[in-house]
Amino acid sequence: MFGRDEKVSPIRLSAVQYAILAIFLLLAYGLWRLQVSQSDLYASLAEKNRVRNVPILAPRGKILDREGRTIVDNYPSFTALLLRDSSRDLLADADLIAQGLHLNAKDVRDRIKKFTGTPQYQPIYLKDDITPDELAFIEAHKTELPELDTIMAHRRLYPRNGFLAHLVGYVGEVSEDMLNQAQWEFYNPGDVVGKSGVELQYNQVLMGKNGSRQVLVNSHGKEVGLLGEKPAEPGKPLKLTIDIDLQIAAEEALDGKNGAIVAMDPHTGEILAMASRPTFDPNDFAIRVSRDQWNKLVTDPDKPLLNKAIQAQLAPGSTFKIIMSVAGWQEGIAQTLDVHCSGGGVFYGRRFGCWVKGGHGEVDLTKAIYQSCDVFFYTLAEKLGIDRIAKYATALGLGQKTGIDLPNEVSGVMPSEEWKIRNFKQKWFAGETISVGIGQGAVATTPIQMARAIGAISMGGRMVVPHVVNPTGLPSNYQEITHYTEVKNIPIDPNGWNTITDAMGRVLLPEGTAPSAHIPGIDIAGKTGSAQIVSLAVRAKHSNSEALAQNGWFVGFTPRRNPDIVVCVLFEGGEHGRLAARLATQVIKAYVDKQRRQPTKVAESSQKVDVGALWNEAGDEDLHGGRVSLEIPKQRLPLATAAPGVEEQALGFGR
Repeated sequence: MFGRDEKVSPIRLSAVQYAILAIFLLLAYGLWRLQVSQSDLYASLAEKNRVRNVPILAPRGKILDREGRTIVDNYPSFTALLLRDSSRDLLADADLIAQGLHLNAKDVRDRIKKFTGTPQYQPIYLKDDITPDELAFIEAHKTELPELDTIMAHRRLYPRNGFLAHLVGYVGEVSEDMLNQAQWEFYNPGDVVGKSGVELQYNQVLMGKNGSRQVLVNSHGKEVGLLGEKPAEPGKPLKLTIDIDLQIAAEEALDGKNGAIVAMDPHTGEILAMASRPTFDPNDFAIRVSRDQWNKLVTDPDKPLLNKAIQAQLAPGSTFKIIMSVAGWQEGIAQTLDVHCSGGGVFYGRRFGCWVKGGHGEVDLTKAIYQSCDVFFYTLAEKLGIDRIAKYATALGLGQKTGIDLPNEVSGVMPSEEWKIRNFKQKWFAGETISVGIGQGAVATTPIQMARAIGAISMGGRMVVPHVVNPTGLPSNYQEITHYTEVKNIPIDPNGWNTITDAMGRVLLPEGTAPSAHIPGIDIAGKTGSAQIVSLAVRAKHSNSEALAQNGWFVGFTPRRNPDIVVCVLFEGGEHGRLAARLATQVIKAYVDKQRRQPTKVAESSQKVDVGALWNEAGDEDLHGGRVSLEIPKQRLPLATAAPGVEEQALGFGR
């Protein structure tokens, strides 16, 4: 029936009306949410689409020696950044970016993926210290690669050939593992921080606060204007207790050898020089060390990354006899002990030999020290027992960290009955005490421990905390300085002190064990030591016995009592303590000569420094190469090897 109108169901009509109303209500809510409820959020997001924050990196503070001479400086450098606040597909551009920056495309992609989970406003530091042609590539591709930008950075500039490398340390990019630690939780990926040495220990002082500049960018990511700038706050300079002149003497003494030298002021604990060999070049770390370089360093059997001054735990040999002498005197044994040395002695059913096969004849404490008679100290050890020996050695700081302000110091080992039960669940045997009496057996010390212990004895029992930074220049709230001035007094009878130090003064005389190290006109007292790394029987079975040569030790000071400097030398494979003594007296002579010259402050005088003699010569193409002899006038030390137009104040730096 064609004329009949079809009617829509009222229910359907109502449903359609309600659906239309719901849609309009939803649209109205969305509009209200955009315009009213979250207007600030979306305004901020829109602002970010046109405003870009570009970081301004703060330079690290310079590191100076005790006289204000620059040890570690900075040099200007450009870093390639990958900005992630645009809608571009960074992975798609990876090939072109890698080609222009001479990078591996896979490495670029991996780095982009690594930063996927970090906020997009944080740029990716793609390549440090870019070359002029790489900088030109970035400028030439601003349109097609708007995400690629540059930033001016201040890279570390260290002395060459590992000069002071172990003490100063090096910097590097903060790692993922570090970011998971509480100490580094406020740092960002890409930040350059201290990784070892003073650079790590005082990172908070040396590291400044980055600034930023806000720039306007168009829809293609190109900068079109500057909105504002927050300048960076440079890191604070750090003055060390190190004396460059003494450090030079220590480095030259160790040249071509393995071991360590520590020179300390026993009055204050100030470290005047610290050298360790073999060494490494921290300039290799200033940008980013390659995997091959790193693997070569960590697999080197001579351990060039190890600061042997605070991390080499070795038997101290006969230098330990001075601690034995103090223990024996304080216990009322050594002053009346007389021993006949015929070249060895039998203790607990076993024969222990003396280093002089024919023996020393009749020996008292004085002769036992300056001729280093083993039999005397075997006998003394037998009478003292291990626990009394450990009591005095521990009081003088052995078997524990010294508290020096450098990371990763080791504690060494001072055995006792309790120590062996705790660590090995075994009883201490009396025969083991005999070897301990001459600094062998389970005893293991570091050069810094021996310098501190013998320094304390030379001061009549006054023991200080060694430190490498002058605390007066640190921020008042810096926590690390609280213990630097701590002094511990170990009771030493004045008569024993006089006897022991007088005997040590004869070590460098013709009747002593190191006459070749004697320097006329300088009152040097000390003690030599030779420490086995394996038994003589084991060494005799090996054809390559040089690899098992004894370590040479020497701890000396001047003047004989209440000295101004104490020097400890570890000469690995040096065989004889007298050879280590020669190295020590080179440093002592440099100190005495400088004191006798009575130099004025650096700010009021000048001196010649032959940079080429301390650091490698380099070709003309090297930014900081060349052999020069430069004046050090007043307070500044211009870097004569710097690139044209770049002014830097540093001493013999290299990259």
